[in-house]
Amino acid sequence: MSTGEGSARGAATGAPPVSLSPSRASDFMQCPLLYRFRVIDRLPERPSAAATRGTLVHAVLERLFDAPAAERTAGRARSLVPGQWDRLLADRPELGGLFEGDTGGERLAGWLAEAEALVERWFSLEDPTRLEPAEREMFVEVGLDSGLRLRGVIDRVDVAPTGEVRIVDYKTGKAPRPEYSEGALFQMHFYALVIWRLKKVVPRRLQLVYLGSGDVLTYDPVPADLERVERKLLALWDAIRRATETGDWRPRPTKLCGWCDHQAVCPEFGGTPPVYPLSVVPAPSPGGDAEG
Repeated sequence: MSTGEGSARGAATGAPPVSLSPSRASDFMQCPLLYRFRVIDRLPERPSAAATRGTLVHAVLERLFDAPAAERTAGRARSLVPGQWDRLLADRPELGGLFEGDTGGERLAGWLAEAEALVERWFSLEDPTRLEPAEREMFVEVGLDSGLRLRGVIDRVDVAPTGEVRIVDYKTGKAPRPEYSEGALFQMHFYALVIWRLKKVVPRRLQLVYLGSGDVLTYDPVPADLERVERKLLALWDAIRRATETGDWRPRPTKLCGWCDHQAVCPEFGGTPPVYPLSVVPAPSPGGDAEG
C-alpha cells in the first residue's frame, strides 16, 4: 500500500468512532496512532498466519458443539479443521495469499497440522462432553449512562443450573507471565462489565483457555472490579474523543512496532500519515475568552 492509496482510502471511509471494543481499547492504550489508522482511516492490513489460525481454531471449537455431547471427540474436532478452513477461505479469499507460492502445499499442510494440534490440546483442558454452552460467539452491546457504547464477541458463555455465569475465551497463544496477567484479563473484565450492565448479573468466573501452552487462567470478579474497569473505559473514551476532535493522534513507540503494518505512514519510521479525514476543532487561542 502506498501512502497515496492510504490517503484516498482514509478520505473515503473516515468516520468518528461510535463504540468501543476490547481490541480497539487495547489498540488505543498501545498506540493512539494505531487506533486512528484502524478505526478512523481504516487502512488495510495484511492477514497474518497466526491470527488466521486463531480464527480457524475458534470456528472449529464453536462448531464442535453442534454435535451431540457423546460425539464431541478430539478426532471429530480435528476432522472439522479442513472444512472450516475452506469456509473461511470462501468468506475471505485474500487469506489465500498467506500461502502464495506454496505449490506443493507443504506450508499449508503444516499450518493446518498446527491448528489441529491446538484443537486437540483443548481436550486436555476442558471436557466438551460435559459442557452445554448457553451462547457461542455471542455478540454483545450495551450503552452506558455516559453515552459510551461497549461491544464485542464472547467466545463462550456457560450458565449453571443455579444461574451462575462463566465467560470463556480461547487463546491460541501462550499464557502470559504472572506479572502480565492483569493485562490479559482486561478483555474478560470488559465482557463481564457488559454482561453485568445487560443482565444485571456479575459473572461468577472469567476463564482464559490458552491452547498454545495448555494453561487455564481464571478470575472471579466482584462489582468493585467492574466499576473500576468502567471508570478506566470512560477515561479512555474521553481521551479518544479529544484526539478525534483535535486530530492529535500521537504514536507510542514500543517493541510491538516491529509487527505493525503501518510503518510506511508512521512518523516514527519517517512516514507521513494520510490526510486526516475528519473536521478538526481548533484549540481556543490564549486569552480568547478574556477578549470576548
